Amino acid sequence: MSDSDSHSDHDDEHVYLSLAEGHDDGSDARWAFGTGFEDPLYGVDTTVPEGVDSGELAATCVELADDALVSAQRLAQWCTRAPELEEEVALANIGLDLLGQARLLYARAGQVDGTGRDEDAYAYFRDAADFRNVRLAELPIGDFAFSIVRLLVLSSWRLAHFGRLAGHRDPVLAAIAAKGVKELTYHRQYAAEWAVRLGDGTDESHRRMRMALDQVAPYIGELFVVYDVEGEVVDVLRQVTEAAGLAMPQVPAAHGAGRGGQHTEHLAPLLAELQGVARAHPEATW
Repeated sequence: MSDSDSHSDHDDEHVYLSLAEGHDDGSDARWAFGTGFEDPLYGVDTTVPEGVDSGELAATCVELADDALVSAQRLAQWCTRAPELEEEVALANIGLDLLGQARLLYARAGQVDGTGRDEDAYAYFRDAADFRNVRLAELPIGDFAFSIVRLLVLSSWRLAHFGRLAGHRDPVLAAIAAKGVKELTYHRQYAAEWAVRLGDGTDESHRRMRMALDQVAPYIGELFVVYDVEGEVVDVLRQVTEAAGLAMPQVPAAHGAGRGGQHTEHLAPLLAELQGVARAHPEATW
């Protein structure tokens, strides 16, 4: 169970009072937005501070939201497929944490990018080339070992960056990051514990973990181009792989392809599944 589950329903249900300001177009009754939320960020000044570039702030929010949304969609694919019911619930909760982060970040982006778009517009009505997520997030779920290694890498990377963003000059992004740190700490812990269990388990689980590390390694370099947190992430991966009896993978150099809209062939089908109903009924309400 994730840290977000330890909050009361009252705490978790109002994430939008401050972020929803300015949306008087009925979007609060649309696909994702819902109604009646109570916001743990309520009272945070949504004015962009002097000296903060609104375009850069919006771009950062969209990039981080895209990473989270795509990752959440991949984790959702473990529903009915996980090795045990407990792990199915855990992965679903991690996905919900990431979905919550995406919603907050999209809402903030819509406030500051000058378009007034809501979270539905970002999530459901952009094509694959418009998404800015890293490519590792969009790869198919693979086996359980692959998903654990990917979760370990992405949660370690995101946690390191969110720890820095908690001190951002924009108070809304800082508050979102501070909330996300608690969730991502659990995500990393969950993945690390399973990585050690599988790596130090049977011959078959050890083999699958080695294969998963080899499959993920080519996409890790892109993360360090995007955010300069290589030292923190590599330290975590080294500690976990050592405890699991695994070798730290060689990470080839890479460029930030996903951030530039250059994706694998796997993203478009994922988005088609995610966006299909909303696009078929764009004016539907709850």
